[in-house]
Amino acid sequence: MKRPIALTAAVLGLVLLSGCRTDDVEGVPVAPSGSASGAESTASAEPAEETEGTDPTADAAGRRVVDAATAGGLSKRTGHGAPIDVVIDPGEMRDGMNLVMNNYALAGGDPVLVVAVDNVPEGTTERREHLWRGMLEHIKWDYDLGQPEAQPVEDAGPLGGSVECMLASLAEDGDVVCGWADDTTAGVAHFPNSTLSEAAELFVAMRADLEK
Repeated sequence: MKRPIALTAAVLGLVLLSGCRTDDVEGVPVAPSGSASGAESTASAEPAEETEGTDPTADAAGRRVVDAATAGGLSKRTGHGAPIDVVIDPGEMRDGMNLVMNNYALAGGDPVLVVAVDNVPEGTTERREHLWRGMLEHIKWDYDLGQPEAQPVEDAGPLGGSVECMLASLAEDGDVVCGWADDTTAGVAHFPNSTLSEAAELFVAMRADLEK
């Protein structure tokens, strides 16, 4: 009678021991939600989500061009002084895009033609180049004289992005065409009887009123 009891106890102990080992093995790959492994997994996922959701140029992405009454201290020309129809091709215009095409000038001064668009579907530098070509055609630049070279403006102003100007003249002063491009907007302007430095400074000031 003693031997069967001992055997039964041994078998029961083996089953209990095997059950403990099975629990230990199953607990390795799936860590409890409150364990250290689970905390590390959550911590590693959170920075990735923050990185994907962080947009350092969010402010620039929300800017639009506006039909300002004054730009850089110059007043918008109306009536006979306003541009007639569409003087240059602004490129493809889709729903949700704004177009600004105005002359700005001081009283009795030469008009500065500005063309700007926002919510640009393609790269804004590409749109700026398109606007540049249109502006050069508008002022009747002779390409037999070569292609005017755009030069970056060191201080693009508080709106950032890229600002460049080109001298479309054989003299040191004459026709200057400037352009800006940022996340979603692009614009160009023609400054007659100006220099690169003068046009660049005025263009940056005008842009501050034309892009909000």
